[in-house]
Amino acid sequence: MQRTSRRIVFPEGDQQEIEQPLRINQLVDLNGFPLPVPLPSARTIVFRVVRQTTEVRTGEEIVRYHLDQLWRDELEELVREQRGGWT
Repeated sequence: MQRTSRRIVFPEGDQQEIEQPLRINQLVDLNGFPLPVPLPSARTIVFRVVRQTTEVRTGEEIVRYHLDQLWRDELEELVREQRGGWT
């Protein structure tokens, strides 16, 4: 029986196991949970899934989702875009 584990990989290399699959370009929080769009505020820590790798071992498949952190200016732009432009 093949077991699948999923992990998020933070920019500095730390890893954390998660339960749900993710997609490339999906926005997630510190725990790997998908964030609703539009974001309510730019005052939050947000990561974007930028790459996915899969490692197959005997009896186990490890799917890693590599993350990049979005910075405040990127978040502010995303919040403005989602609200229909500059206000």
